[in-house]
Amino acid sequence: MRAATGALLSTLVLGCQPPNDGVADPDAARRAYLGLDRAVDRMIKLGFDGFNAASNANIPEQMEAGELSGTMVVGGKVDQGASANKEMDLQVTLTDYSDGPVEEMFDVVYDGGPALLDISLRDLPAGTLTGSFTGEFAMTGELAGVVALDLDISGETEEAPDGTIRRKAGTIHVVGTATSDYGVFEIDVSL
Repeated sequence: MRAATGALLSTLVLGCQPPNDGVADPDAARRAYLGLDRAVDRMIKLGFDGFNAASNANIPEQMEAGELSGTMVVGGKVDQGASANKEMDLQVTLTDYSDGPVEEMFDVVYDGGPALLDISLRDLPAGTLTGSFTGEFAMTGELAGVVALDLDISGETEEAPDGTIRRKAGTIHVVGTATSDYGVFEIDVSL
């Protein structure tokens, strides 16, 4: 009986270990980021929505649902005045957020924040944007643990037909890393 109890205890302890016990798993490290790939695009969009809605230095919180579940909330501050150069200091929070299965079979849900999204806008309206995004999100579902994003963002801006400022489609470039218990995934994508 004592041997069976010891074996059961060993099984329970092993089941509570962190994902993959620190052994690099490149596919899982990639999937940890891919579940957030569309979220990066969404947070930039929501940042611009808030920029255009701001009537003072505070950007009104912008919220959107994930494609499958949960919400993303983006809010913060932006420089005021008539300058063609602006700085946005934003915070991004995810709650039970998922844009659907990664590679059609891996369900991952993200929670966390506020993560920091800083964007510099130059020569508006048809100018450039540069920025950074840093934050950690807890993962549940097919992947467990925490994924930390450290991203640099660059691209162009343009004036929309309604007079608002938006990112110019196809010009946004994101590079950086997604670090999790599964390893480090190098990011280099265009949005």
